Formats: sequence, structure tokens, C-alpha cells
Amino acid sequence: MSHSLNSEPSTIDDPILRVQAENDLLVQAVNEQITLDTFEPSDRLLRQLVQGLGDPRGLVRLRFAETLGEIGEPATPFLVEALATCSDVVLRRAAAKTLTIIADSSAVPALLQAFLNDEDTVVRSSSAGALARTGEAAVPALLEILASTEHSEDIKGHAAWALAFIGSEATEYLYKALKSDSLDVRCAVIGAIAHVAQEQSDEKSCNVLVSALTDPESLIRAEAAAALGQVNYPPAIPHLILAMQDSDLEVRKAAVSSLGKFGNSSVLEPLQRALNDQAEVVRTLAKLAIAQIERQSEASDCY
Repeated sequence: MSHSLNSEPSTIDDPILRVQAENDLLVQAVNEQITLDTFEPSDRLLRQLVQGLGDPRGLVRLRFAETLGEIGEPATPFLVEALATCSDVVLRRAAAKTLTIIADSSAVPALLQAFLNDEDTVVRSSSAGALARTGEAAVPALLEILASTEHSEDIKGHAAWALAFIGSEATEYLYKALKSDSLDVRCAVIGAIAHVAQEQSDEKSCNVLVSALTDPESLIRAEAAAALGQVNYPPAIPHLILAMQDSDLEVRKAAVSSLGKFGNSSVLEPLQRALNDQAEVVRTLAKLAIAQIERQSEASDCY
């Protein structure tokens, strides 16, 4: 190592500046070792690097996080310890964000604990982000959170987002969870499957969304109708046309909006019929959808 923690920082009188100087030397030295492929992690050194995440300078914290990210899984136990026990909220936030970079599945229990119980909203949201990055290993716990009646809407919203982010890695769990007794679970699953359909446009996920248009729960029907507007799956068109006659207003709104996004002139006639819907908002959306399709048709005629 061409740089080491020498006596120079100890000559600085201000304790805060002295610690900052030590942090600068530490992260520089470790990065040089990583570059030269001579880095040998020890428990003491990894703890020092994790403590560097508490530096008051944002760019320095980022450098420590990137360095720990390069070190990877050997740093996980020390990051988990900091996330669970450190009183410094800045360090806990940075630890959660660094675990997002590493995406080590062994951190899932600690991330769940922080996500559900930490007093700081940034720590909780960063822990949710880290859970999303760990992928399949986090899915069972996320589904349990969604099925529980004990958690807040905010927690469930983050869990649903994480599930959607994981997407195609979790399809085995998602298709099974469609049969859940929990409406929150099924709603989140539809959102996650929609994400998969947008990523891959595979027939199975698209057909799941089409089938959900006839779900007994109107919330599921509305979610499915809205999701199909984001997926280029023409076989869904006749099912969305039927959904425009749904008894639930939100389903009709979503179906009309989604048909407009397809840009298919074959849906103009059904959309014209929607101009007679009893709800003004549906009539307005139908006008917008018709105008959208007509503009796309005119643009196509110019080429």
C-alpha cells in the first residue's frame, strides 16, 4: 500500500478534522489495494470502512459505500451489525444503501427488521430498496408483510414496490400468490406481474392480466385493466372492450384509458359507445382516447 494510516492526522487538533483526515487516508489506501489486487480484508479493517459511512461529507460516504460495494459479501456482516445497532442515523442510512449495492441475500433478516422497525423513514425506505435488490430471497417475507393486517399502508406500499422491482425473478411465487386470500397480496402480485409483462411481454404474464379482468374484486380488475395499457398485447383488446361495460367505475376508466394507448383504430367504435357512459369522467376519457388514436393514425398516414 503506497498510502497508510500514518501519524499525520494525529497532528490535527480538531477531532472532527482529524477523523476526516483518517477517513481520507483509509479509503484511498484500500482503493489502491483493490486496484493492485492486494487487498486482504480483516474484521478490524472492515469495521473501520463501515464506520467511514458515518463521515459528515456526502461524497466521502459515497466513496466508502462504493469501496464496500467492491469488497462485496465479506462486508455484509459488518454492515448488518451497523444497521441493527448503530445509534448514528447517518451511518444506518448509508449501511442500508451499501447493502443495496452488495445485494447479499444473507442480509434479508436484518433488512426486514430495519424496514419494519427503524424509527427513521430513510432507513426504512433504503432497507426496502435493498430487499428489492436481493431478489427472490426477499419475496416470501414481502408477501407475508402484504398479507398481514398489522402493517401500515406505507409499509405495504414499499413492499409492493419491492415485489414489482424483483419482477421476473419471483414469478414462481407470484403465480402461486394469485390464489391468496389477501386482497393486498393479490393486488401487489398483479402489479408485479404487470412489471414482468412490460419487461418480457411473455404470453403467460399477459394472459394472467387478461384473466384478472374478470376477478370478483373490482380493485383487481381495475389494476389489470390499467396494467394492460402498458403492455403491447393485442389479444387483450376484446377483453378490455368488455371491461368498458364493467359495473365498477374505476374498471371502466382504466379500460378506456388502456384502449387509447393501444392506438388501434379497431377500438374506435367501442370507444364511441363509451361516449354514452353514465359517468362524465368515462365520457371524457373516451374522448381523449379517440383523439389519441386519431392523432396516431394521422401521423402514420404521413409516412
